Amino acid sequence: MTHIAFLGTGLLGAAFAEAALKRGDRVTVWNRTAAKAKALEAFGAEVAASPADAVRGVERVHLVLKEDAVVEEVIAALRPGLAPQTIIMDHSTTQPKRTAERATRLNAEGVKYLHCPVFIGPVAARKGEGTMLVAGPKALFDAVADGLKRQAARVEYLGERPDLAAVYKLCGNAFIIGINALVADVYTMAHGAGVTAEQALKVTGFLDVSAIVSGRGKTMASRNYTPAFELAMARKDVRLMLETAGDKPLAMLPGIAARMDALIAGGHGEQDLAVMGLDAG
Repeated sequence: MTHIAFLGTGLLGAAFAEAALKRGDRVTVWNRTAAKAKALEAFGAEVAASPADAVRGVERVHLVLKEDAVVEEVIAALRPGLAPQTIIMDHSTTQPKRTAERATRLNAEGVKYLHCPVFIGPVAARKGEGTMLVAGPKALFDAVADGLKRQAARVEYLGERPDLAAVYKLCGNAFIIGINALVADVYTMAHGAGVTAEQALKVTGFLDVSAIVSGRGKTMASRNYTPAFELAMARKDVRLMLETAGDKPLAMLPGIAARMDALIAGGHGEQDLAVMGLDAG
C-alpha cells in the first residue's frame, strides 16, 4: 500500500484523493478549510491538522492549490515534516516564471519537486482519465511515473525545463476559456437572429474545427500572411456578427473587432486573417 498525501482538497484535489483511496492507497489529506478535508474521511482518508503532519511518512505529496502564493505558503509549512526522499508533485496551475524559480530553488535545496499540472476535471479524476503534464528532473519523474500513470490516462513528460508544463497548461486553458467565450458569443448572435443555441451548435458539424486550429495555427506560426481569407473581409463578417447580436453583452467578438481595426489601420487589411498573430512572436 502506497502512502500519499493530498494538500488542497477542493473539487479536483478531493476527486484525486477519492480515486487514490479506491485504488487502495493510504491517503492523508489537509485543507485550509478543514471541513473539505474531513469530508474525505467517509472514503477512508486520514485528516491531518497541518501540512507538516500531512506529509510525515508519505512517499508522495500531491499539491492541488489555487495559485503561486498559496503553493509557496503550503510548501514552507510542510517542509518540517517532509522526509528527504519524499517527492512533491504540484498539480497547481501557476505562473511559468514563478514556477521555474520555485522548482530551481527547491531542487537546489534538496527538496524533490516536479510540476505536474493537469487537463483533468473532477469527474475524470475519479475515473483516472485525462492528461497530466510533467516537467522537472528526469530521475524524479522516473521514480513516480508508475504512480502518475494510475492517476491519469495520459502522462506527458516534457523534459527538465521546469516551467514548460506551466506554459503548456496556460496555453491549453486559453484554448478552453477562449472556446467557451466564443461559443457564448455564437449563441448570443444566434439568439439575435431568432435561432436557438441547439440549432446554432449544428454548425460545428459543417466545420472541421481541429483542421482549422492546426491549419491556421501553422500558418500563423510560420508568419505566412498570403491571403486566403483577407483580414478586411473577416472584419466585415465580424461587423455583421455584432449587428446580429444587437445590444446583448458579448465575451470575445468586440475584442476581436478592435484588434482587427488596429491591424487594418496599420496597413494589413489585404493580408490573411492569420496576420492577427503579427505580434505573437
